[in-house]
Amino acid sequence: IIENISKPENEDFKSDLLNGLRHQMSLLGQFHNHYTRKEKLFFPIMERYGHDSPPKVMWGVDDDIRKLFRAAEAKLKELPDADLEEFSKSFEAFSEEFEAMIFKEEAILLMILLETFTQDDWLSIAEESDAYGYAIIKTTAVWKPKRERFEEDNTETLQEQSGLSTDEHTGNTRIIDTPEGQFTISFTPKPKTETVVDRETTQPFGNGYLSVEQANLILNHLPLEITFVNKDDIFQYYNDNVPASEMVFKRTPSQIGRNVELCHPPKVLDKVNKIFELLRSGERDQVPMWFKSERLGKFVYVTYAAVRDDKGDFQGVLEYVQDIKPFFELESDLKRDID
Repeated sequence: IIENISKPENEDFKSDLLNGLRHQMSLLGQFHNHYTRKEKLFFPIMERYGHDSPPKVMWGVDDDIRKLFRAAEAKLKELPDADLEEFSKSFEAFSEEFEAMIFKEEAILLMILLETFTQDDWLSIAEESDAYGYAIIKTTAVWKPKRERFEEDNTETLQEQSGLSTDEHTGNTRIIDTPEGQFTISFTPKPKTETVVDRETTQPFGNGYLSVEQANLILNHLPLEITFVNKDDIFQYYNDNVPASEMVFKRTPSQIGRNVELCHPPKVLDKVNKIFELLRSGERDQVPMWFKSERLGKFVYVTYAAVRDDKGDFQGVLEYVQDIKPFFELESDLKRDID
């Protein structure tokens, strides 16, 4: 399309060609959904198996690619008044890094996933993917695989699944074949723990009595998106106020148990660490932020609050998010009647 726009004989069709180019860029921009699913669903599971380094590096590169795409988009919006060559250069810079990431995903990331993830891991990804959306091609059917039994720490099962020999697949070392040759990955598996609790029996709870189930229902009915990160910087809880697809800050079960630093792109880590430093030290009890989102049609007010026990000891950070746009649209300063 870019080449055709620049041809003198296509001057009469330039407007249509530009519209076509904008449409193609819009479709291409859906790669953001793919990157987000990768970062929010694949990376947490990789980290649980001990693969911490690849997610950190790849997320940073993803953000660089997003930045390059936004730069190309900005150049496109300036057309036809701006220089087409400037857009072409900007797009090529994006395209080069974008194609390199495709290679890294297919040659390295996918190999790690196929060699590490169990069927249960893939099922959890399938169940949570709708919250983040898809790139260009959307699912048309629910994946219902034949259920298999997976034994933890079963070296023979892992060898059989991966096709590696005993020498290639011992301890916590994996050898991955790629088009560029073999490379070795070493990691430390992280054990899974499960706790069974009585959810129905009421017990002393603050100034009254609640069961775990009642407390859960109350938290889910609050008109807020709530997230709790404990004193060890572990993402421990979020409520189900609305479906994940409607959240301002999308959360899914795969993120539970991650270090808070791993839940954010590298570009905002300095800000996240500063917030925790202010709240942990006691310099601040709350850190508020707000922004207007045209895409969501909301005015978002975010509060990061220090959670302290009766002794004043820091126990974590509570983030609560609300849409305050309806407050700006109140018809009067008094309403006590029921319509």
